[in-house]
Amino acid sequence: MQRLLEQASRRAEEADATVKSDETVTLLVESGQLTRTAWSQERGTSLRVRSAGRIGVAGSTAADTAALIEAALSSAALGDEVDLLLPAPAPLPPVRTHSPAAEVASVADLAALGQGLLERLGREGLQVNVTVERSAGSVRVANTRGVEATYDVTAVTLAAEVTRVAGDGILTVGDHYAGADLPGEPAVSALAESIMRRVRWAERSATPPRGELPVLFTPAGTAALFLPIRQACLGKAVLRGVSPFGGRLGEQAFDASLTVTDDPWIPGATGSRAIDDEGVATRRLALVRGGVISGFIYDLETAALAAVPATGHARRHTFGKPQASYSNLVVTPGRSTWEDLVGGITDGLVVDELIGVGQGNVIGGAFAHPVALAYRVVNGEITGRVKDAAVTGNAYELLSRIGGLGRDLERRGSLAVPPILLEGVSVAPR
Repeated sequence: MQRLLEQASRRAEEADATVKSDETVTLLVESGQLTRTAWSQERGTSLRVRSAGRIGVAGSTAADTAALIEAALSSAALGDEVDLLLPAPAPLPPVRTHSPAAEVASVADLAALGQGLLERLGREGLQVNVTVERSAGSVRVANTRGVEATYDVTAVTLAAEVTRVAGDGILTVGDHYAGADLPGEPAVSALAESIMRRVRWAERSATPPRGELPVLFTPAGTAALFLPIRQACLGKAVLRGVSPFGGRLGEQAFDASLTVTDDPWIPGATGSRAIDDEGVATRRLALVRGGVISGFIYDLETAALAAVPATGHARRHTFGKPQASYSNLVVTPGRSTWEDLVGGITDGLVVDELIGVGQGNVIGGAFAHPVALAYRVVNGEITGRVKDAAVTGNAYELLSRIGGLGRDLERRGSLAVPPILLEGVSVAPR
């Protein structure tokens, strides 16, 4: 790394680089047997230079530093002119991103983990597939202004998918755990119960309701609600003038109960880190606080163009320029139990999974999705699975009138969110 940057600095005004390594083991357990094991290993270097005021990037999985520098300089010859200032060294917060136990776990250990989940889910009439994946690696970040940091990373994913065929109907329910640590007994039990609870809810069929109704979105079902906010709070979207939040910092846009924070310091969460891939120290950043638009995320380039400080959110892969990306988005939970939220619904839906999320003009907030998994609620009781129905609305408008927030957070990818009850969601049969 130091040799690379020293050589690059002789021919460019500034340079920064990341070196990332990763070793991943993936296991598939089916019908009580380990049916597939896959192993992969990657190591790559990404270099960025500023030459004659222009930005160039190049990546390589080889150890040829001279070729990498030449490629970055050639890229800069055609690159954009950006007044980019690389960060100086700064104190870093202590953030746990690595588990020694996960790093040294053997294939037998991982297979036993998958087998334990499979046994909890095994029922007559159910087909169960379990996947276990463990990766271990490191990230090194450095630049020509003196930043240099290295941290180790582990990531464990334990996922299961249950399929039930009854007559001409097929039900598929899945869920997963993801974190830096090997999941313990409580986490495995909670994962199994989450899946089996939804299988039980779907044992009976229910007719879909119709109208502007209360809809309780489970954490798994909230993607259509928060994907627009994720896109609208990207500094790049604000710069391009496509974000509906542009020029609205400090404005009340949502229900006062809604707070969304990007938190890169959560111990053992998969998106956590003390320093971003451009050498900027990370920090907690509220995107929405008490319903008020409070922040946007920027990498160094978009921050320079917007004349604001970078927020420590840059991610970079071996090939390609750094881009702003979230770490761990957390929706502050409320005080309601699940029973409180369901019990207050006279006629409505519980939505657990939607079809087609992410398609269309997401940043506009409007959505219209068929349900993949949803359940009818009548007089505070879940009465069965609803198949042929669709939900329609605008995420920004619906989140301005939240009917209730659950008190229990569940992590869904990079989003930790409680169940959310929204009023006035359009529901119709298909």
